[in-house]
Amino acid sequence: MEFNAYKMDGLGNDFIIIDRRESSINLTKEKIIELGDRSNIGFDQIIFIDKKKESSFPIKIFNSDGGEISACGNGSRCVAYLLGKNLNTKEVKLRTNNRLLNAKIVGNLQVELEMGKPLFSFEDIPLSKTINPADVSLKINDKTFSNGFCVNVGNPHIIFFVKNCFDYDLKILGPKIENHDLFPEKTNVTFAEVTDKNNIKVNVWERGAGLTKACGTAACASAVAALKKSLVKNKVNINFSEGILNIEVDKNDNIFMTGPVSEIKKINLKL
Repeated sequence: MEFNAYKMDGLGNDFIIIDRRESSINLTKEKIIELGDRSNIGFDQIIFIDKKKESSFPIKIFNSDGGEISACGNGSRCVAYLLGKNLNTKEVKLRTNNRLLNAKIVGNLQVELEMGKPLFSFEDIPLSKTINPADVSLKINDKTFSNGFCVNVGNPHIIFFVKNCFDYDLKILGPKIENHDLFPEKTNVTFAEVTDKNNIKVNVWERGAGLTKACGTAACASAVAALKKSLVKNKVNINFSEGILNIEVDKNDNIFMTGPVSEIKKINLKL
């Protein structure tokens, strides 16, 4: 079986997008893992677009480890851009497993995504213990990491604010924190460095995908956590190796993420 798909990225965070609005295409977990391997096509996430229901397009998102997830900010922006060009519209609504996402094409290869509201309670993140999600300590490799901030922005995150975020080896720490007993659904891990009231550098380990060049939900989670700690203003730049995501948290806690997407590359997949 052969079919067309699309390869896109947001700041190097890369995706395969499969449009199944007109034909049913399903991949096994094993096939997703095979295609996601960097010696093959390689991607951080694979995203399926389903036929429009009411006013929105349902999407299904899978990490490169084959596990399904409920949120992918950069991937959603890429899907919105793809659909916007296909349908000749500037506005697209996407529906994930747990959220309705409003997207706008706001410039050349620039997409704004309304992510909704963050969730702060330990049940919603979720955490396995009744503790303060805004002040979490974890013991990893006989070292204690303190003042972690946990939040759900469609998926679970923990953020540690540090002086030099790239001093921490997430190839070692990332999987240990991701799979810690505190996180029943695992978690995304960010070490964040606030450089001033308008800028944050981040070092991200993505749940189910590992080290990625950028992560949209981690950008949102880091901005929210920093704002709640009064470290930044409500509009902040999240700095990745290949560029910036602009995050705004409005007075009602709605999160808006704006940033670049790549050109659309059509590819052929063989199964």
